[in-house]
Amino acid sequence: MTVRQKRFAAARAAATLLTAFGALAGAALAGAAPAGAAQGTPLAPGVAYDEFDIPAAKGTAHAHVLTVDLRNPRVHLDLLYPGASAARATVSQQATAQGAVAGVNGDFFNISETQHPGVAATGSSVGPVIASGLALKAAVPNGQRFGPALPPGTSTEDVFGVGTDRRARLDGLSLDGSIATPEGSLPLGGLNQYALPVGSIGAFTSKWGSVSRVRATCGTDTDRAAPCSTDTYEVAVRDGKVVSTADTPGSGPIAEGTTVLVGREAGAQQLRKFFTGEAVSVRHRLVAASSRIPYRFALGGYPVLDDGQPLPGLDDRASAVRTAVGIADGGRRLVLLALDGAPEYRTGLTIAEVASVMRDLGSADAFSLDGGGSSTLVAREPGAATVSVRNHPSDGRERPVPNGIGVFSAP
Repeated sequence: MTVRQKRFAAARAAATLLTAFGALAGAALAGAAPAGAAQGTPLAPGVAYDEFDIPAAKGTAHAHVLTVDLRNPRVHLDLLYPGASAARATVSQQATAQGAVAGVNGDFFNISETQHPGVAATGSSVGPVIASGLALKAAVPNGQRFGPALPPGTSTEDVFGVGTDRRARLDGLSLDGSIATPEGSLPLGGLNQYALPVGSIGAFTSKWGSVSRVRATCGTDTDRAAPCSTDTYEVAVRDGKVVSTADTPGSGPIAEGTTVLVGREAGAQQLRKFFTGEAVSVRHRLVAASSRIPYRFALGGYPVLDDGQPLPGLDDRASAVRTAVGIADGGRRLVLLALDGAPEYRTGLTIAEVASVMRDLGSADAFSLDGGGSSTLVAREPGAATVSVRNHPSDGRERPVPNGIGVFSAP
């Protein structure tokens, strides 16, 4: 049993009403499409699209579904993103720019900063991100996330992704990093993320973007709305040496080959000991909790289905427009789902219903992504130069988002 399975099993054992709840959820979704029903219209080799109604507890939902066959050597998945961690663009813009045949929106993100007047919202996602094998960012603390409450046993480090073995899987990705100086080594507490743990030092690279880094020092590990820290410090390192220091985090693009270290509280006090010209090296990587196979791409969200069983404690009350991804056939087949946000379908599904729908569609594992106005599914007609939006986003237009799952298919 993997670390992830043990964690979910422990939470499952604590949910005494799970069996009765599962029966109710199943009854509510009796009309959902059965396993294998969403084969749909071929879009490209290994990729098909379908849409259908789902009778749900609070009204009919309408699903838009992509099925992806990773056994087809012409198909692969990768991250859709605007080129920086702290940046946003619509799913259709990202997919068209990167040449994807289809895609859906990705992780929850830092969408607003009403509790911190004057602080810029970064648009950066909550969880870890890997694109084309490169680690772009690590996860923010659980208390700093945006989105609905996490199910028991899950965290901001949970990811969906595809490994170099071309198999999809769910896992957790944690940051392993350090800052080496002549005086010793310091732990690295963050990588290109909009919120740093209290008392830590985070690294920001050219993949962060140009948005102000002040937000990284706001809130606490348990309270996203807590005030910004007044004890901060920033150090820029280039070619293995400190090149500048500042009392507050800055903004603007970070040059390739430069790493900006941002410290808060105890981390800031450590950085104040650095001096211009001092030798400093920064090391970081994302480490999987279970799998030893490197990820080609990964992004955050949270699990809702594990080995065919809904996670305990999934919300069965709040219905909304949702996006999710399911894993079938041992990681060789994927189901990407985005609900329609048109007024007649906007009641959507609860998270518990999402888990049941994904299981009905043949998924053994499933992962919830950002929903509401972010839920978007795009696909490109054969011969078309750009993708088109297949669902109706509930905002009435596409919402710019930090990332998504891109489906790529060679001619």
